[in-house]
Amino acid sequence: MANQHLMATYNRIDTAFEQGQGSWLFDTNGNKYFDLISGIAVCGLGHSHPEVTRAIKEQAGRLIHTSNLYQIPLQSKLADLLAEVSGMEKAFFCNSGAEANEAAIKLARLYGHQHGIDSPNIIVMEGSFHGRSMATLTATGSRKAQAGFEPLLSGFIRVPYNDAEALKDIAKNNSNVVAVLLEPIQGEGGIVIPDKDYLNKIREICNDNQWLMMLDEVQTGNGRTGTYFAYQHNQIIPDVVTTAKGLGNGFPIGACLASGKAANVFQPGNHASTFGGNPLACAAALATVTSIQKEDLCAKAAATGEKMLTALKEQLKFADYVKDVRGIGMMIGIELDSPCAELLVLAKAKGLLLNVTADSVIRLLPALNISEEEADLAVNTLAKLIKVYAADDRGRERRAKPRSGDDRRKSR
Repeated sequence: MANQHLMATYNRIDTAFEQGQGSWLFDTNGNKYFDLISGIAVCGLGHSHPEVTRAIKEQAGRLIHTSNLYQIPLQSKLADLLAEVSGMEKAFFCNSGAEANEAAIKLARLYGHQHGIDSPNIIVMEGSFHGRSMATLTATGSRKAQAGFEPLLSGFIRVPYNDAEALKDIAKNNSNVVAVLLEPIQGEGGIVIPDKDYLNKIREICNDNQWLMMLDEVQTGNGRTGTYFAYQHNQIIPDVVTTAKGLGNGFPIGACLASGKAANVFQPGNHASTFGGNPLACAAALATVTSIQKEDLCAKAAATGEKMLTALKEQLKFADYVKDVRGIGMMIGIELDSPCAELLVLAKAKGLLLNVTADSVIRLLPALNISEEEADLAVNTLAKLIKVYAADDRGRERRAKPRSGDDRRKSR
């Protein structure tokens, strides 16, 4: 497929899709695929969800865009709904997760300046991913992503993930810290799930030091982990929450939510977005959030995800090349003992669309509303594929090694 006028920013697979329905995609040759990544945690309702499709069609026929110079009733309605499901107070709308995180970073710096801190610092985590703008790239804990884009921004302090004591040490020695930014579960980092009380400890540390607790829920939000936002497993309220991906079920929209001491930091002129929260985007998001609620998809994601996780652990429990199977809700990682990007090709040939992150973690991000039959199909097909892949790999290694006479006799 010719892409001569596209910048080479993606290493694309040579397949193009022209139609989707639920958890299934159909390519331009009529082949059918089970989509287990949902556009990387975007299409939580599956493809062509009727309510989202209807909302987009109807709104596009009325009004697509005006400007944030004027009132946008659908934006206010969406802000009200997100406040209801999140427990947060205020919302700023933008177009992506990176933009939402950029807004959070600016909010934290402004918060610091308002409290007399001229050089505000934000604590961020090793292994994190927050986006590819300059601020979010700097906040991201991946040298691979950052390489070649130096000089990065100042004002960030990096600590190990899942280590609350590291934050306490910084609190003793740095009076310029204003916020902590982290993911409740590290998605791009390999489905890294912290201790159950990790977020509670960070909430307490932030309270003690008047820091903002800022959670990047771009991937974990909108029902993905079995509650609307992942922090709700811990019964806490952060100061800032960012979301995008599943918020519009494929239509670009992001949001930076704030509460408590962060709620009124931004004032007119502090931040803006030309397209953020326009009528069409808000219509798509309203239909998405409402459908998640109506269809009780948070509970469904929790139950189906637990079933898939249990089944995968059972089917792969004797596979010594599987280091770990972990997950929560519809966010599951299968970590192998070596890089496994080649598995994507085998899976695609069998009609499964997968993703590998952190080199050796198979990441599953299915639609929240997959059926029990589809969940069983996914688990059974994937478990067999992993076993075949590992056997083939080890077979090649064995064939490459010279065998002793005893070995040769045994093989006859």
